Amino acid sequence: MRSPLGLALLVVGIVLLVLGISSADSFASDVSKFFTGSPTDKAVWMMVGGVASLIVGAVLLMRSRAVTSR
Repeated sequence: MRSPLGLALLVVGIVLLVLGISSADSFASDVSKFFTGSPTDKAVWMMVGGVASLIVGAVLLMRSRAVTSR
């Protein structure tokens, strides 16, 4: 059986990544890029959180498969 927590983290990671990328293309982020050279902190943290969630979810799923296949 697959880990429900791993699947949930994968879904949350994908959602955060999509929202972070769309937030990075917003008007506020464009203004921030103009003055600072980087997108808004919110967009960056959403993308970082999405990637971290994807990694942790994938590791949990891999570990649950390895345990059940023995």
